[in-house]
Amino acid sequence: MRQAGRYMSEYRALRERYSLLDLCRTPELAMEVTLQPVRRIDVDAAILFSDLLLPLAPLGIPFDFIRGEGPAIETPLRSDADLARIRRFEPREELGYVLEAVRQIQRALKRRVPLIGFAGAPFTLASYAIEGGHSSNFAHTKALMYGHPKAWHQFCDTIADVIGEYLVAQIEAGVDAVMVFDSWVGALNAADYREFILPHTRKIFERLRSDLGETGVGRVPTIHFGVGTGALLHLMREAGGDVIGADWRTPLDEAWERIGSDRAIQGNLDPTLLLGPLDRVFAATDDVLARAGGRPGHIFNFGHGILPTTPVEHVQALARYVHQKTRQ
Repeated sequence: MRQAGRYMSEYRALRERYSLLDLCRTPELAMEVTLQPVRRIDVDAAILFSDLLLPLAPLGIPFDFIRGEGPAIETPLRSDADLARIRRFEPREELGYVLEAVRQIQRALKRRVPLIGFAGAPFTLASYAIEGGHSSNFAHTKALMYGHPKAWHQFCDTIADVIGEYLVAQIEAGVDAVMVFDSWVGALNAADYREFILPHTRKIFERLRSDLGETGVGRVPTIHFGVGTGALLHLMREAGGDVIGADWRTPLDEAWERIGSDRAIQGNLDPTLLLGPLDRVFAATDDVLARAGGRPGHIFNFGHGILPTTPVEHVQALARYVHQKTRQ
């Protein structure tokens, strides 16, 4: 879960020289940041260093990252007319630098570990575009969603088409699995998720199942992740994904029951635990593993991204501990 980042001194050194968008848009730098945690931590996969907002600019929604504040949309979408103005694009052209980074990373990894690609899901991308950045209540997003449902669905349908093709392009470039991030979808209740989001997220996963065999690249495992989605897990399963992510708010065994035993699960340690003593980290890890019960299909992971103030030594110790316990 966002393995590379501000908790690593190597990453902070690069950020002193380059902006976040420079790192994302320069394949050699994206490769370096992707490999940093693989070198330092005993992880079982590499996660492509990129940002889920990158498709917004070619959609016609320019943005930037403001140091200390996060992403900021230049002109947030606030009307049905704004939603209608976005344009479709070809990811292989407009986001070719991401695909080149994938190719360079795979050459550097030499199959040491698999590489996971990713992209943002419709609600999360839409909410950033409409709110203008982070939000605590998603008031602007929900106002458009409820007040202009036709424009909302057209907007999300465009996002789904672009993101589905973007992930296919990542697979063509060489990623071994893909993850769809819906970081903010927990702001919705189940009825709203079913009406306003599920059809569009399902469209992405259907694209990833459709004709990849005919293209010669073949199908790869898919992961569907959200935050605060305890009440939505059964619907996320319906939307798609071989693996469904669960955050720390729902015990793993309960989450897996809602998802269904025929799907794999990713989760679900609270990342803030790594700010405390290791004995507490290990106790919580034991609880997650006990709830998984040794069943196949559990990817041990955090329920969300590592926090910037996390000691790298704690992340290293956790990875070693999980491997030790699961080998037993």
